[in-house]
Amino acid sequence: MTTYILRRVAWAVVASLIVLTLTFMLLYFTPDTQLAELQFQAAQAGDDPSEIGEAYESYYGYDQPIHVQYVDFMGNMLSLDWGWSETRAQPVTTAIADAIPYSMMYGVPSVIISTVLGIAIGLYSATNQYTRSDYAATFFAFFGLSIPDFWFAIILLVIFGVMLGWVPILFDTSVAIFSLENAQQLILPIIVLTLSSIASLMRYSRAEALEYVEAEFVKTAKAKGVEGRRILTRHIFRPASVPLATILVGDLLGIILVSSYLIEVVYGIPGLGMLSFRAIINQDTPLVMGTVLLPAFLTIIGNLAQDVAYTVLDPRIDYGDS
Repeated sequence: MTTYILRRVAWAVVASLIVLTLTFMLLYFTPDTQLAELQFQAAQAGDDPSEIGEAYESYYGYDQPIHVQYVDFMGNMLSLDWGWSETRAQPVTTAIADAIPYSMMYGVPSVIISTVLGIAIGLYSATNQYTRSDYAATFFAFFGLSIPDFWFAIILLVIFGVMLGWVPILFDTSVAIFSLENAQQLILPIIVLTLSSIASLMRYSRAEALEYVEAEFVKTAKAKGVEGRRILTRHIFRPASVPLATILVGDLLGIILVSSYLIEVVYGIPGLGMLSFRAIINQDTPLVMGTVLLPAFLTIIGNLAQDVAYTVLDPRIDYGDS
């Protein structure tokens, strides 16, 4: 197992280098909108745009050969010098560090609640197949998967924020993290993310658990008089948890990559999604690259953790000789 983990760590490093190299090539061959704007302003002021372009390229090192720029780029990435955000007037890493806590405020509770409830409901539905509770859970799963998150978020905000006035319409960053006011403005984002995540995990956990409900080793355990709770946790949930580990990683990445854009734009939360959205709108290239690279690195780390979790959850899996 140690050899396998070391190989996976080495591959994670290689994958990170590939991502960084592709990012550099995109930046190198993409026209610089900031340079074009500076040259346009210089032309309007009666200055020579070519001189402005030469000074700009010399200042940022863009006049160097491509291999020199590549080495500098990789060095900056490793030292966390990801550039300067013109729209926020601060380093990209500082802007990302300021946004991460706001994404975690609603993302972490949503993942924890949806993981516990989604798997629990799925296991209960699988062990009580074709009952009213099973049909109700199945309906809930299809409802949660079918309803668009952005539409549901807007509807909840209109009802509980505008009509009833129970929650604030605009997100207030001045309130304390552990306060009732902050909980009130985070409750709707957590509900929206939790609903779709619970539905997804419930559906997958039910499908995986059904493969073991009628398995021979489960029937043998029942014949021996093993307690029902022990059968559920040790004989059904444990083998079903191996493929579910993939779903958990995908669920977390889905919140970071997709749902954060929708939720944070609707509720005005200044997290990673809102930061990336505004960077795209304002054509802030360094900030766009930073908000794209972070999820890419999290994906690589998540896949590594997923593969290691396989060997922990199922001792039959051995990568030592593979």
